[in-house]
Amino acid sequence: MGTDATAAAPARAAVGVLAATCVSAFVVNANTSAVSILLPAISEDTGASLATLQWAVTGYSLVGAAVIVTSGALGDIFGRRRIFIGGLLLFVASCVLIALANGAGLVIAGRAIQGAAGSTILACGLSLLSAGVSGEAQMRSVSLWGAASAAGAAAGPLLGGVLVDVTGWQGLFWIDAGIAAACVPLTLRTVRESRDPSRSRDIDVAGTLLVAAVLVPLVFAVTEGADWGWLSARTLVCFAVSAASVVGFVLVEKRVRAPLIDLALLRNAFLVGSTVAILVVAGCINALMYVCSLYFQNADGLGMTPLEAGFATLPAAAGIVVTAPLITPFVDRVGARTVIAGGFGIATAAFVALAFVHASWHYAAFAAPLVVVAVGLGLANGPSSSVATACVTEDQVGAASGISNMGRYVGAAVLTAVTAAIFNAVRLDHQSAGAPAADALASGFSRAAIGLALFCAFGIVLALLVGRIRPTGPPTAAHYAAAAAAGSHTIPTRPVTGAAERPDGAGS
Repeated sequence: MGTDATAAAPARAAVGVLAATCVSAFVVNANTSAVSILLPAISEDTGASLATLQWAVTGYSLVGAAVIVTSGALGDIFGRRRIFIGGLLLFVASCVLIALANGAGLVIAGRAIQGAAGSTILACGLSLLSAGVSGEAQMRSVSLWGAASAAGAAAGPLLGGVLVDVTGWQGLFWIDAGIAAACVPLTLRTVRESRDPSRSRDIDVAGTLLVAAVLVPLVFAVTEGADWGWLSARTLVCFAVSAASVVGFVLVEKRVRAPLIDLALLRNAFLVGSTVAILVVAGCINALMYVCSLYFQNADGLGMTPLEAGFATLPAAAGIVVTAPLITPFVDRVGARTVIAGGFGIATAAFVALAFVHASWHYAAFAAPLVVVAVGLGLANGPSSSVATACVTEDQVGAASGISNMGRYVGAAVLTAVTAAIFNAVRLDHQSAGAPAADALASGFSRAAIGLALFCAFGIVLALLVGRIRPTGPPTAAHYAAAAAAGSHTIPTRPVTGAAERPDGAGS
């Protein structure tokens, strides 16, 4: 009897870590993709402008970009379970702060905190899975985690729309807080602590702060530049601070013992090309969801309810998740270059079609381009994510994954900010010139679509850097899950081995 109980303990632990990490990954990704649908309701309730609340979207990604690699390092040093639980508690606190907010300031602050919490949960959750099991079992667990992440990202807008109508916009955050809180005791009871004993105990705090110093002024400049003036002192200072921070980051990373980014990896053209492709995909899909949510719910646009807008954006949110794994078997035949370039080409054409938007358009005119955008970005996204980890040696997979994930957050922040700035500036310019509100809104959407088309056209060029990496052998379940999850996180498609990933038994 004792032997049976002893044998069952590892199985219970494996189920526990899988449940805690998969549920939390679903919640984080659903929350992230749902927020754009909530913005009009938050604006109406708090009295804040949508231009201000754009920071609730970009602020999340800015902090996530700065923290995602550091949170993984903290887990390696101080214990992945401990940092994972810290991320869960921080996520709960951020949800409560946002749900109780009566103004834009607290909503934006809460979302910034949530960016740190979400990136920590994703980074340490995946590390816990890799440390808890090995070999094929590890790949099965990672595949399930990837599927949960993908499902959350796809379902988020619809869930957000449902909850706004049923509970008010605060309902999403109260429910997410409850689910994240429930994961804490589950993690404490079933998940063993693990560390990386071989890793330096140095934390690159300076690098983390410099990432923020690069991104925050840059986003301020592109967001406010139209109002400040592109050659105004404030705009130029922001650009100068961002540029100086880039130089400072490079100098710091060359000198610290445990750099945030191994600069030597940036000499790998495959990794750089795939990471920038991931950046473009993440930026385009997040920016598209942002402008679609605003246009669809605006009374001068389509006048949809949040629930209707959630359904209306579902083709884009779910399409990118579904497309990537469907194309996975064919990448081996035609090569990553062809698939990525073709995907960006398709997305470019779809954005060009959206550039012809007119105030007279009904939703039916948007539906086909949204599906085509999702297909194109899905084609580009899956292979780019695979190349990011396939083009490096086994001991570099973790670092390469971190770089690509940071790129994903940077793309979501910067391209959403750029697109929001274009959308708002064009709309206001046309209104001030005497155009009807509906025409001005359509013009803003049109120019935003043109901007996204240009970014996707640039993605075609990037494909030249990532074309010669091909998968080895037929795709496994891990490859399909990695492709589906690529919209939110880069996950490994081969088992992680070595002492750095073995649990130390503490707290078990």
